[in-house]
Order: sequence, then C-alpha cells, then structure tokens
Amino acid sequence: MRADLTTYYLGLSLKNPIVAAASPLTGDADSLCRLEQVGIAAAVLPSLFEEQIMRDEQRIHAMYEYQAYSSAESLSYFPQLAGYNVGPRDYLRMLESAKQAVAIPLIASLNGSSPGGWVHYAKLMQESGADAIELNVYFVPTDPLMTADDVESRYIDLVAAVSQSITIPVAVKIGSQFSNIANFVPRLVQAGAAGIVLFNRYLEPDINLQTLQVTPQLVLSNRHELRLPLRWIGILRDQVSASLAATSGIHYAEDVIKLLLVGADVCMITSTLLKHGIEFASELIGQVQDWVDINDYQSVQQLKGSMSYGNCSDSGNLERANYMKAIVSYTAAQ
Repeated sequence: MRADLTTYYLGLSLKNPIVAAASPLTGDADSLCRLEQVGIAAAVLPSLFEEQIMRDEQRIHAMYEYQAYSSAESLSYFPQLAGYNVGPRDYLRMLESAKQAVAIPLIASLNGSSPGGWVHYAKLMQESGADAIELNVYFVPTDPLMTADDVESRYIDLVAAVSQSITIPVAVKIGSQFSNIANFVPRLVQAGAAGIVLFNRYLEPDINLQTLQVTPQLVLSNRHELRLPLRWIGILRDQVSASLAATSGIHYAEDVIKLLLVGADVCMITSTLLKHGIEFASELIGQVQDWVDINDYQSVQQLKGSMSYGNCSDSGNLERANYMKAIVSYTAAQ
C-alpha cells in the first residue's frame, strides 16, 4: 500500500505537497490544465502588481478629465472611479476562466509595498473564485530614518487590513532580510496571516555598460538557495501554527523531502518547471512518493516536521550550521 501524500496548506487539503509558484506557467487556463494533469496540487497565479494598478488608474483618470473642464457641469456625467473596475479586469477574467477549467485550488497573488487598494482588490479576487490570496510584498527601505520596526509594521498593517476584509485565507511571501525572523513571523500570523512563504527572490539590479542604465535581471534559482528556507522553516515550525511554504532552490525530489522533514507544508516550484518543462512535475511527485514508501512512512503528515528544530537531535546545526566542522570537512576534501 502506497503512502498518503496528502498535505494541508492554508486550510486547503492538497493531494501532494507540490505547488506551482507564480510564474508565466500559471497565467492562463490551458497551462493550468496541463499542470493539473501532471499532478500539481495547487497553483499560485501570477501577481497583480501595484504599478499595474496605479498605471491603469491614471489612464482612467486621464480619460475622465479629458476636455471635461470645458463645461462646469461636465464632470457630473462621468461615473465615480470608486465604482469603476480598472486594472485587474483582465486578471479577474483569467481567474474566473481558470476556476472553471481546473479543480485544483488557485491562489491569487498581489504584489506591492503599500496598503493602497489591496483590500479592494483582495475582495474582487475572492469574488472571482480565488481559494486563497498570497501577498507578495516587495518593499526595499531606502530611508535611513526608517527603523526595522517601521518596516515590519508596514507588513503587519497590510496583512491585518487584507485578512480582516476577506474570508479566504491569506499567505504572506516575505524576503529573508529581517532583523529577527523568529519574532517577525509570529507577528504576521497574529495579524491574520494563515501561511508564510519563505523566501521571496527579489529581482536584483544590474548595470548595462553599453547604455549605462540600471536594469533588472531575472536569474533562475539554484539548489544552494534551498538552504535558507530549510533553516528557517526548521526553526519556525515549532513556533507557529500557520502553514509554512518553501520556495527557492527546489529542483529535485530530495529537495522536497528535506523541506518536508524540517516542517514545510508545501514546496513551491518554478525554476525547475521552466528548465525541464511542465511534465517534469509528474516525475518529481513520483520520486517523492517512492522515497516516502521506501523509508516506511505511512504519510507525508507523519514525515513532516520530524527534523524541525524541536525534533532534531542536532538542532544547533540549524542555527550556526557548525561552521568549524563545515570548513574542516571542505578542506579535508581538497
């Protein structure tokens, strides 16, 4: 009898722990159907970006006021913008279409840095059928007067505002550069986050030497990046009851197993699908199944968290990773 791969994320029952992270592969119904067919348990849709919303709203404002002041009464003939659906219309249509095409849970994504209209758009996403919402907060503090507490409060306030406005669960995708993640994550959960996604891979700037322009550059993840979420999920697993999702550096079945052992509820993949194709997900899930069976686990639930900080005999390695031992081992191998 084969082990049960069922896991639970944001209160959703998933047939296995492999989730497609936000990417071009999750942006249309046909691609989502293919992901479902190869066994993906859930998918995060591409993000609706704050810049996109603001740009579209500005266009509507321009249309609203174009030649309107030629008459003192003219503005009264236009609809109020508060009730006008700008920006996310195409996104919501895509979400509605996808919900009709697939049975797997779909998680909508909002990407921004300020509370702004997130509450409004989160409500629209819920109305369009999203099973959950992922807040992909992208904020780079550059003000030297802004303290660490100011930065974290910005996240806390956003999570509280969105989670209190909708009834579906909210996950928060965060970066790793906080002064104390072990303090920050429980505060996010207290504010209403049902899950935490560790960690966001921010686009880093580069310089084009021909044009002397600063340009963003997308680099796919590598397997070494797995170690950061591995450490922090292991530390956080015993501290919070919220769901924990791992992302970054997950390319093969052994990566998934390691993250489940320290306490991840799901593993979100993108780079490996872009490199190897959507069909690779079937092979990945099959290899996870084989490992769980061969090692006599009855279920993913039994395996999950068995090597978290609180359950691991050498938990100190999750903190400092035993630097001296690692250095000696590396030197001896040369």
